[in-house]
Amino acid sequence: MAVDYAVIVLYLAGMLAMGWWGMRRAKSKSDFLVAGRRLGPVMYSGTMAAIVLGGASTIGGVGLGYQYGLSGAWMVFTIGLGLLALSVFFSARIARLKVYTVSEMLDLRYGGSAGIISGVVMWAYTLMLAVTSTIAYATIFDVLFGMDRTLSIILGGAIVVAYSTLGGMWSITLTDMVQFVVKTIGVLLLLLPIAVIKAGGFAAMKAQLPDDYFAPLGIGGQTVFTYVLIYSFGMLIGQDIWQRVFTARGDKVARLGGTAAGTYCLAYALAGAVIGTAAKVLYPHLGSPDDAFATIVKDALPVGVRGLVLAAALSAVMSTSSGALIACATVANNDIWARVKSVAARRRPSVEEAADAGRAPGTEQAGAAAEEHDEVRGNRIFILLMGLAVIVIAIALNNVVEALTLAYNVLVGGLLVPILGGLLWKRGTAAGALASVAVGGLTVVGLMVSLGVLANEPIYYGLIASLVAYVAVSLATKPTDPEVLAAWRARLAGRTDGAAEDDPEEEATGDTAVAVARVLTPSSVTGRA
Repeated sequence: MAVDYAVIVLYLAGMLAMGWWGMRRAKSKSDFLVAGRRLGPVMYSGTMAAIVLGGASTIGGVGLGYQYGLSGAWMVFTIGLGLLALSVFFSARIARLKVYTVSEMLDLRYGGSAGIISGVVMWAYTLMLAVTSTIAYATIFDVLFGMDRTLSIILGGAIVVAYSTLGGMWSITLTDMVQFVVKTIGVLLLLLPIAVIKAGGFAAMKAQLPDDYFAPLGIGGQTVFTYVLIYSFGMLIGQDIWQRVFTARGDKVARLGGTAAGTYCLAYALAGAVIGTAAKVLYPHLGSPDDAFATIVKDALPVGVRGLVLAAALSAVMSTSSGALIACATVANNDIWARVKSVAARRRPSVEEAADAGRAPGTEQAGAAAEEHDEVRGNRIFILLMGLAVIVIAIALNNVVEALTLAYNVLVGGLLVPILGGLLWKRGTAAGALASVAVGGLTVVGLMVSLGVLANEPIYYGLIASLVAYVAVSLATKPTDPEVLAAWRARLAGRTDGAAEDDPEEEATGDTAVAVARVLTPSSVTGRA
C-alpha cells in the first residue's frame, strides 16, 4: 500500500496548497463567496459537476447498484436531470440577480420579508449536506489506513475546513477542478472497466444475478418518483448549487456549462450502478451495500491504481463537502447573523450618524475597503465555525443516505414552492411564501418523525401542504407592491439603475434588502449592519 499511500498524501497536500493559493486571490466578498463571478465554461462545468457528485453519489450510488442493480442509478440520475433543468430553464435568470443566497432572492421577489425563515431552512439543509459528505470520509480512510471512524472524520474534515477557510470559493473552485479530473479518471476510466472485467463481463454478470438487477425500474417506480421530487427539484433550489451559478461570468456560461455538467452526471450515475452490480457478483455477502465501493477498490485494483481511485472517492466527498460548507457559512453569516446585527444597528442610529458626520473627507473609500476586508474575515470565521459543527455532527451520525434524505426532504418540502412560485407566478406574496415554508417544513418534519426518514409520504404530503398554503394565503392577501415586482423584473432581465450601473459590484456585495431599499420604505427592509 506504500504507493497508494503516497498518491493519497500527495493529493491531500495539493488540496491544502491550492487553498493557500486561493487565499491570495480572495480579496473581496465577491471573490471569497462567488469567485468574483468570473468563471468560464470549462471551470464552471467542472466545478458544478464536482459539487453535485459527492460521497452519496459515489459511495452511495455504488451501494445502490450493489443492492438493486442497474436501477440503482436512479438516485444520481435524477440529480443530473435536476441540474439539466436548472441550467436550461432557470440558471440565466438566477445568474443575472447578482445576489449571494437563495434567501436574498426571496427578499428581492417578495419585498424583504421572506428571507429569515428561508435562511434557517436553507442553513439546516446545507449543514446536513456537508455532514453527509463528511461521514463518507470514515469509509475511505478506513480502507486506506485502517483508521478509527472518528479520527477519519476529523482528519478529512480538517483538510476541507482548512482550504475552504483560506481561500473561500476560489480555493474550492481550484480544488474542485482537480477533483473533477481525478474523479473522471479514477471512477469512469479505471474502476468501471476493471470492475466489469473482474466480474467476467456483462454476460457473466447477467447469468449470476436475478433479472431484477437489469430491470430499468427494479428499484421500484415509487422510489424513482420520490427521487425525482427530492433530488431533481432539490437541484433547482439548493444554496450550494445556486452559489455555483453565481460564479458564472455570464448567462451563456451558466446555461451551457450547467448542461454539460448535468450530462456528465447522467454518465456518472450509470457508471456507479454498473460498478455496484459488478461488486455484487464478486462479493455477494457484504455486510452493508455502502461497503461495496471500498471493497471492490481494495481487492480488485492493482497497486497505484487503487490509490488513484481512492483519491477519486476523496475528490467526490471533498468537493461536495467544501461546496456545502461554504454555502452553509454564507447563509449563516449573510442571511441569519447579518439580520441580527441589523436589528441591533437600528437601535443606535444616532451613534452611526454622529460617526458619519465626524468622518474626515477622503475616508469613505478607505472605510469601504475596510468593510470589504471585514466581510471576508467574517465569512472565514463562519466557515471555520460551521466546519467544526459539521465534524461534530458527522461523528454523532452514521447513515449517509438517511442524512442526505433528511436534508433534501426539509429543503424541498419547505422551499421548493415559494422559490419556484416566485419565479413563475407574479401573484405570489410574502405572506404566502412564509406560510408555504412553515406549513411545508413542519409537515415534512412531523411525518419523518412518525413514519421514518426514508418513508416516501413526508415529501409527498409536505409538497402538497406547501403548495396549498402558498396559493391560498397569496390569494387571500394583498398583492406584492408593483414597485417591488418592477424592481424584481428589472433584476431578472439583468438591468440595474443608478449606482448599480456605475458599480455593479455594489449591488452584489450588499444585503439583498439594500437592493430593494430604493423602492421600499425603510421600515420594511433589513438594512446593512
